[in-house]
Amino acid sequence: MSWYQYLQSELALREERQQIRKLHVTENGPGCWITKDGKRLLNLASNNYLGLAGDKRLIEAAIEAVSLYGAGATASRLIVGNYPLYEETEQDIANWKGTERALLIGSGYTANLGALSALLGRNDVVYSDRLNHASITDGIILSRAEQKRYKHNDLEHLEKLLQETPANKRKLIVTDTVFSMDGDTAYLRELVHIKEKYNALLMVDEAHASGVYGQNGAGLAQELVERIDLHMGTFSKALGCSGAYLAGSKLLMEYLTNTMRSFIFTTGMPPSTVGSIKRAVEIVRDESTRRALLMQNGTLLRDLLKQAGFNTGSSSTHIVPIVIGSNEATISFSQMLQEKGIAAIAVRPPTVPENSSRIRLTVTSEHKPEEIREAVKLIAETGLREGVLS
Repeated sequence: MSWYQYLQSELALREERQQIRKLHVTENGPGCWITKDGKRLLNLASNNYLGLAGDKRLIEAAIEAVSLYGAGATASRLIVGNYPLYEETEQDIANWKGTERALLIGSGYTANLGALSALLGRNDVVYSDRLNHASITDGIILSRAEQKRYKHNDLEHLEKLLQETPANKRKLIVTDTVFSMDGDTAYLRELVHIKEKYNALLMVDEAHASGVYGQNGAGLAQELVERIDLHMGTFSKALGCSGAYLAGSKLLMEYLTNTMRSFIFTTGMPPSTVGSIKRAVEIVRDESTRRALLMQNGTLLRDLLKQAGFNTGSSSTHIVPIVIGSNEATISFSQMLQEKGIAAIAVRPPTVPENSSRIRLTVTSEHKPEEIREAVKLIAETGLREGVLS
């Protein structure tokens, strides 16, 4: 089979399994209402949790940074691409998180990939929740460490795996804090206790918690910041920008600066992005009302869907899945909802486990309660017609 025949057959197989993915043109992305393929839709698929992506203050900060530093960093930060703005922003992030140091990274994917592959080696063991993000899995694979995946949020299983590991092995536990497809949360206090008991490092992925949880929006791990070794979070979701951070001790950040290939061998982030990140952190830290509205909207959406009879799994956050099962039924349901004016996107394997395809719904602080109520009414009516509800 030639290369092109192989590629064609792989795509045909995905088409047959209803797993093919396509790009669709979307306009007015930062808003509660978007235009997708020319149709106006209520946006229940965005990660813009606090509505900051279109905030004028972030736009102004980006323009100011471009005016001062230009459009690009021109080189790796370890060469000549380390403008004053970068270190100022990292200090702001460290202060916000309550850590000694922080490091800006181009994306959450490259942060997880780089940190895990830098910290772990062939002789180390890493323990990863089965529902962790793909970037965590890929970072572990790249590290060549021995991977032991524990059942989702099953701390007894995790401890059993730790007990089976020789005491002289270096150990690292890694988990999402808010799981992006299920909308539930990790048991952080218990994980901290376990990592201390077995002398392991603990790394948390706060991608869907940064800006949303904690007294200052610093994440679910805020109260345990000194007992958690490495914090990763993104600016591309609740903070409305792009990029990611790693935060922890001075020693750990210095080690990663010297060993993390996805930091060493890449050009620094665009100054415009860093400028908007700096402003977003200030806004999130000071404006708690946005977080309160997001929590209220998440509770409203989840409660109404449950009352209608939908399976929302173990969701307890602003991420609320409608678990359906088959790819075909999920895609059909998603298409019907978009015809009704709701951006509700089908999520299928390998993003989620087999036979757990779902519609992943998210709200923002900007959604009005009446919009959520009307949306759930349409979702329930469509669910009855499509056989998703009986």
